[in-house]
Amino acid sequence: MYPPERQQRIVLLAQERGRVDVPSLAEEFDVTQETIRRDLSALDRAGLIRRVHGGALPVGGLHIEPGLAERDSTAADEKERIAKAALALLPEAGSVLLDAGTTISRLAALLPQDSALTVVTNALPVAARLADHAELTLHLVGGRLRHRTHAAVDAWALRDLADVHADLAVIATNGFSAGHGLSTPDLAEAAVKRAMVAGADRVLLVADSGKYGHRHFARFASLAEIHTVVTDSGLSDEDAAAVAAAGPEVIRA
Repeated sequence: MYPPERQQRIVLLAQERGRVDVPSLAEEFDVTQETIRRDLSALDRAGLIRRVHGGALPVGGLHIEPGLAERDSTAADEKERIAKAALALLPEAGSVLLDAGTTISRLAALLPQDSALTVVTNALPVAARLADHAELTLHLVGGRLRHRTHAAVDAWALRDLADVHADLAVIATNGFSAGHGLSTPDLAEAAVKRAMVAGADRVLLVADSGKYGHRHFARFASLAEIHTVVTDSGLSDEDAAAVAAAGPEVIRA
């Protein structure tokens, strides 16, 4: 296991257990206690845990990644408005990368049956919404399926994405801010999102306002790499201005 993967797991264990200690982590990951101490120090500096004598405590603002059902029911009205606003920004023809995410799944459901787009996605829910669109060309990215998000990740997915370059990428995120950019709890999912951002001429972020100001373990893009952010009216004027100052156009649905 590489250090970033081990550190991500340590953060999650701290959240699950309420506290982690050095000897137990060293035994669990089959590494030395000094290695675990270095991991905890690095995570403490990053603000992802709080270092205490003999171990670490979780940071209150860091949350376990919710499952699909919980995420889909959160800010449902806002996500529906965001999806409708994002639909108007899609090209009538050409190629689009669609990331995994409940808002993007709603967007896929809104695509008309006669859409002539070429769509590449790593998300099973998105692919299922588009499978019966006869005029649409659908490419499903392979890879290991993350059960929490129903998204394909890891080396196979990254190899598939390396072979394509799209007109537009529509990206989801677990958190975004002017200072920290876009982030998600999982390193493998972040790598796929990063590949999608790099693999398109333009990038559209769809994210409800409740995600603003949240920072997660794996950062995958800066706001300067995003061309348009579609969010909801819950994002304050001040926060919208901070996002726009970083580069992208901001649309509040």
